[in-house]
Amino acid sequence: MKKGDHLFLVDGSGYIFRAYHALPPLTRKSDGLPVGAVSGFCNMLWKLMQNARDTDVGATPTHFAVIFDYSSKTFRNELYPEYKANRSAPPEDLIPQFGLIREATRAFDLPCLEMEGYEADDLIATYARLACEAGGDTTIISSDKDLMQLVGPTVSMYDPMKDKEINVPEVIEKWGVPPEKMIDLQALMGDSVDNIPGVPGIGQKTAAQLLEEYGDLDTLLERAGEIKQQKRRETLIENRDKALMSRELVRLRNDVPGVEPLDDFVLQPPNGPKLISFLKAMEFTTLTRRVAEASGAEAAEIESAQVDVEWGEAAHGPDVGSKPADATAEGDAASPAAAAGDTPGALAAARAAEAVAQKVDNTAYDCIRDIATLREWIAEAREAGVVAFDTETTSLDPMQAELCGFSLATRPGRAAYVPLIHKSGAGDLLGGGLVEGQIPARDALAELKPLMEDRSVLKVAQNLKYDLVIMQRHGIDVAPYDDTMLLSYVLDGGSNGSHGMDALSERWLGHTPIAFKDVCGSGKAMVTFDFVDLDRATCYAAEDADVTLRLWRVLKPRLAEKGLVSVYERLERPLVPVLGRMEQRGISVDRQILSRLSGDFAQGAAALEDEIYQLAGERFTVGSPKQLGDILFGKMGLPGGSKTKTGQWSTTARELEDLAAAGHELPRKIVDWRQLTKLKSTYTDALPGFINPQTKRVHTSYALASTTTGRLSSSDPNLQNIPIRTAEGRKIRTAFIAEPGNLLISADYSQIELRVLAHVADIPQLRQAFADGIDIHAMTASEMFGVPVEGMPGEVRRRAKAINFGIIYGISAFGLANQLAIPREEASAYIKKYFERFPGIRDYMDAAKAHSRDNGYVETIFGRRIHFPEIRSPNPSVRAFNERASINAPIQGSAADIIRRAMVRMEAALEKAGLHNTQMLLQVHDELIFEAPEGEIEAAMPVIRDVMEHAAMPALAMKVPLHVDARAAKNWDEAH
Repeated sequence: MKKGDHLFLVDGSGYIFRAYHALPPLTRKSDGLPVGAVSGFCNMLWKLMQNARDTDVGATPTHFAVIFDYSSKTFRNELYPEYKANRSAPPEDLIPQFGLIREATRAFDLPCLEMEGYEADDLIATYARLACEAGGDTTIISSDKDLMQLVGPTVSMYDPMKDKEINVPEVIEKWGVPPEKMIDLQALMGDSVDNIPGVPGIGQKTAAQLLEEYGDLDTLLERAGEIKQQKRRETLIENRDKALMSRELVRLRNDVPGVEPLDDFVLQPPNGPKLISFLKAMEFTTLTRRVAEASGAEAAEIESAQVDVEWGEAAHGPDVGSKPADATAEGDAASPAAAAGDTPGALAAARAAEAVAQKVDNTAYDCIRDIATLREWIAEAREAGVVAFDTETTSLDPMQAELCGFSLATRPGRAAYVPLIHKSGAGDLLGGGLVEGQIPARDALAELKPLMEDRSVLKVAQNLKYDLVIMQRHGIDVAPYDDTMLLSYVLDGGSNGSHGMDALSERWLGHTPIAFKDVCGSGKAMVTFDFVDLDRATCYAAEDADVTLRLWRVLKPRLAEKGLVSVYERLERPLVPVLGRMEQRGISVDRQILSRLSGDFAQGAAALEDEIYQLAGERFTVGSPKQLGDILFGKMGLPGGSKTKTGQWSTTARELEDLAAAGHELPRKIVDWRQLTKLKSTYTDALPGFINPQTKRVHTSYALASTTTGRLSSSDPNLQNIPIRTAEGRKIRTAFIAEPGNLLISADYSQIELRVLAHVADIPQLRQAFADGIDIHAMTASEMFGVPVEGMPGEVRRRAKAINFGIIYGISAFGLANQLAIPREEASAYIKKYFERFPGIRDYMDAAKAHSRDNGYVETIFGRRIHFPEIRSPNPSVRAFNERASINAPIQGSAADIIRRAMVRMEAALEKAGLHNTQMLLQVHDELIFEAPEGEIEAAMPVIRDVMEHAAMPALAMKVPLHVDARAAKNWDEAH
């Protein structure tokens, strides 16, 4: 290499994952071999080689090499064994493509470089140094921040996805420091992806400020004692060794021994026949044609090119070759998506544009009424590699719903409905007979089953869990799959707007789908879907599949753009089938216990009514807000009354609680009466109606995308809101029982949100207390009030507990005063003292609010984003609410993510332990409920505790141990 030459170094490992996540699963038609990442890699490489001058790089390479990671173990693991320990295994369908991508590189006649014991980044650093010493320039094809330390006068980077060159100004703009300080910046801030510890509590902005002030890491650490902020000063002093070790982990080696000489990297035109042979073997028709045109090969030569049978053999595992022939790796070359498919990013963008641009015409769909046509559609779905599907049923309860039909969509505008049991004559006394010309359900599902279970075809649905349960009830296990509702939830959780299909369609496609009520009617005139006319049913059902596929094309690429792929793949998508199985299992409920409790609650409510009448001095309708308000504020003149817009007195639960806390007896009795009557109507009277007549169990339905923080909610019945702080509420749990010979296991995280707070805010006192197993509320009381833990009065501990939990929710002095029945000034003094004793909490709160204001969202420890679009509202009360929510959301959301991870991992852990009959039934906030044979209880509880306590690992090294309390009993209350 000589002066004036230009070396391109491609970060091959980075290319692989970008290519994989940019495209849907693609397989080789002849044998089902996964080749999606190979296709994307080849397209990206070809485009780069052909169009270098037309990009922001603006230079033609004279030398070219592709660099890969050899393995996950390098010299850095000897320095720090936990380095990259939190990396999850690559997706199953990507593993066989690693070898193919290396073969692809060699087919392009490019150096394919890797070295044991070193990362690709070290090789890139070494070759960049050698090129500089030879007088040449280097462009690194990557956007990885780890490589930005190399940027300088002769070294630049290029992000092919954004067509953007990265030089010194871009590094400074992005990170706040020049390239030569990137090592020190990363040493301070750490890296959760690579499990580099850094200095706890030091983020990018703080690290950049410190380096600007002190110059470099060594100077900063030497002068750490001069830092005015106590928390920051102590953190840097205590974590000096972590910072120095982190620096060695992020520093790239530019002296890797035994590397190949640069002269071996001289760029030559690809060997046309060799490359065409590989591309033909992969069945990449479009790219084969482009390469042939560029190399001047004639059509006849392409057809007669010898395909090397060895291409791809290295990637075949024992199961890959036995898969059926399925989707092609590339779409129709005439389609806009395929024509624009020079890169996975461009292909995805073109597909998204096509999904939006093409008008939805719900009159153009097909109604499939014979097996031959259904088989043609299924073949078309296999060819496409991605199919959207939806089920139409007679009920919102998937455990009792009948399947009326299903719909399929293979591309925008191309959708069909398959009716199965549609009837005529809705409302007729005779009930109506089946409409002629429908495929028998058993035959249609027999045809559908292989497609739904084909792992080479991606199935896309909206609110997939419902459809999964319906399919599983018919013996069909759908895989693999995507859920557009969850894609939206991960991308825009907390933003204004629903994640339902109609709302998403209007938001992203500008199309208002047919409303269900317009098809089935409403009120007394509503009919079930099996009585809908086939033409109308086809318009409605096929449109759902069509819109769902379009939404997937729009939403899926945004995951990679926003860096949220891992949130979706770790926390959302794998939980869908887990919840589906839990819903199908259900839980037994004792009708007799519920009936007895209903009687007890009725008697208790009647006794309370008598006391209320005596205190009020007259009889009135206790459940009437108007009459109650007139009694409390009109007749009795109690303080604090306010009127609603209708002019009547307000009697909300908060107002009654405040009056009761102030010592007024009548409001207290009203509160007690409301609680009892609500328990009776909501649970003891209603629960028997939810018992499934076939299974004799209650099957709640879980919603994954209904809360802003990632917490699950349940409905029909709602089991999340059964009160456990009152004796009456706990009695309801006694009705949830184990089957004979079994026991229920309740496994509950202990104070998980306080533990997460101690982790994210890095509070030494709290961390130590949790590590030592100390009563956290007693410790807090001791810190704040100077009272010894031993023999501490219960009232003192109760106050500390209220503050501990109140702080998480941004409690005000007013709120704490009401909760503890103390003057507001005293409550304000408690909060002030709390922050003085635990200053890191205030730092965390300020940082959370600042992050939310700057970005419009906050993040959990797993990277889930919770958006607060009104954080900058000019309305002070709205703004204050969003600030309080921004403080709480990362804590509550992280706790929710942890239990999601535990649920995703639980079934495999129980199966591995041979506990085949221990089953997860319910999730209620921080608690999981299992049912197990009495003989498995002793073995099951340690497995359950271990999975839950280590749910955050290896993705995150928790600084505070998680603790789970587990008990087994005949009913839920005794197990809790």
